[in-house]
Amino acid sequence: MINRVTGMFFSGTGTTEKIVTAAAETIYGKIAGRFCDCSLETVNFTPKSARSKTYTFTENDVVVFGTPVIAGRVPNVLLKFLNTIEGNGSLAVPVVLYGNRNFDDALIELRNILEDRGFHTVAAAAFIGEHSFSKILAAGRPDDNDMTVCRDFAKAAADKILSIDSSGIIPAAITVEGQDPIRDYYKPRDRKGNFINILKVKPKLDESKCDGCGICVDACPMGSISPEAPGIVDGICIKCCGCEKKCPKGALYFDDAGYLYHKEELELGYPEPKEPSLFL
Repeated sequence: MINRVTGMFFSGTGTTEKIVTAAAETIYGKIAGRFCDCSLETVNFTPKSARSKTYTFTENDVVVFGTPVIAGRVPNVLLKFLNTIEGNGSLAVPVVLYGNRNFDDALIELRNILEDRGFHTVAAAAFIGEHSFSKILAAGRPDDNDMTVCRDFAKAAADKILSIDSSGIIPAAITVEGQDPIRDYYKPRDRKGNFINILKVKPKLDESKCDGCGICVDACPMGSISPEAPGIVDGICIKCCGCEKKCPKGALYFDDAGYLYHKEELELGYPEPKEPSLFL
């Protein structure tokens, strides 16, 4: 008997949250028709404080689990946290969001992590979200069409989950695109083939625009912006760009030459809209 559906996600700019929430709500809507005592919950582990908690599920749980794609992989800063979650035989739907380049091995990596943590992955998907670096690349996505695809996918996943519940037969891990062993992180290059290292790049602050509202402080998933110095990134920056995109004054910006080159190359190199990849 399924008694809980959980949408669980990391989402710097809100795109992963949008897809995971819609999928979890849709799955819950179908499952609650059979199991009246089923509940719907949300776990947002974007804030640093949320990743200090322990999350445990049971065989009566269904979890829609989402992360963004960074450099073709599950963000490495999440790996320690992900390896603390206990699945205990629950059913899971791994979902990744990427910025129209490619999701590479992120989905298969997330699937493997969940399987290793005791989840049974029964469906999976890769959706497209506006690229964290850009307001042009996949602008506005996930859009209305993406959300329709998401809900249709979730309905099919719910049917599969109900079938599993009825039969009691747990299928093998869902087959998804990607390579295993997992490939190294994607590394941007210039047109001569030289690597562009943007690992230590951080946004800068235009103090003339900053009013000290603190939105960037709350937006930073690494807790790298102090309330005493809004806009100043003193700690790790994973370039989710939540601070930059959520700042109502446009006070945060990037001016690193390598970062801007890579951003432009992505915008020029991947203009054709990708479609979601679904695995059922």
